Amino acid sequence: MGDGASHPGPPKSALAPLPSHRGLPPPPPAQSHPTPPTHPQPPLGLASPLLRCPSQRLLDRVVRRYAEVADAGSIFMDHFTDRDKLRLLYTLAVNSHPILLQIFPGAEGWPLPKYLGSCGRFIVSTSTSPLQEFYDAPPDQAADLAYQLLGVLESLRSNDLNYFFYFTHIDAGMFGVFNNGHLFIRDASAVGVIDKQEGSQEATGAGENKDIFSCLVSGCQAQLPSCDSISEKQSLVLVCQKLLPRLLQGRFPSPVQDDIDSTLAQCGDATRPDPEALGAASQLKDILRPLRTCDSRFAYRYPDCKYNDKF
Repeated sequence: MGDGASHPGPPKSALAPLPSHRGLPPPPPAQSHPTPPTHPQPPLGLASPLLRCPSQRLLDRVVRRYAEVADAGSIFMDHFTDRDKLRLLYTLAVNSHPILLQIFPGAEGWPLPKYLGSCGRFIVSTSTSPLQEFYDAPPDQAADLAYQLLGVLESLRSNDLNYFFYFTHIDAGMFGVFNNGHLFIRDASAVGVIDKQEGSQEATGAGENKDIFSCLVSGCQAQLPSCDSISEKQSLVLVCQKLLPRLLQGRFPSPVQDDIDSTLAQCGDATRPDPEALGAASQLKDILRPLRTCDSRFAYRYPDCKYNDKF
């Protein structure tokens, strides 16, 4: 075959129309129908824990403090491009952790690391060591970390802005420790927020109202619990069941260990009323406070702890 020859096409039989069945009438001619206009539907509810129980005050805070846009600081979205809006919605749906770091920054006293930026699916924040690396820590350090952990949960339940933070689930990788000994929330992707001051508008979860972002997170068939069913003790029970025993059990002489084990059992009992569980946590903090030592290993409160019992 010469250089100018063309390549043969597919066999004619492959291009021929399928023969009609004998005895059947020919199909009716195709009719054209005008395509109905389509209107984009706004997202009707993100399955993200952060916006599971939203309020207008919380939504305004998200918009005002979202740092990935020009002119951040306004509660109006005029400065958001379509790309900005899509990026914000996608981040909320896939992993709300970087959004929480921006709207509740550690510089304002929230127990979260500093947000340094993000690129695509990667986020840059201050480095911490995961809590599970301290399961074999000396007793005084274990007592200090457990005391801090209870304090973090207390600040999430009760704070000046009247936001109630709760964990949907908990593991040790969600908490980290800075090199100065200070404990922070390392992964806030499972943290939900309820506005106690303004009240929350429960996000819709019914089948046909679910949007693509909800499906990305939890699947369109998932049934989310009611906001009213989230109790004040929820996070505390999870921590007393899964994390504090790994730090505190078998670490101290009797009768101190007996008192610790007893209060752990009480605050980890999901059947107890909220006041009893919260009271047990307060009692546990009182037991742990004198078990902590004051030295340079705990730089986040040293040397202040030498002069003030508060630290």
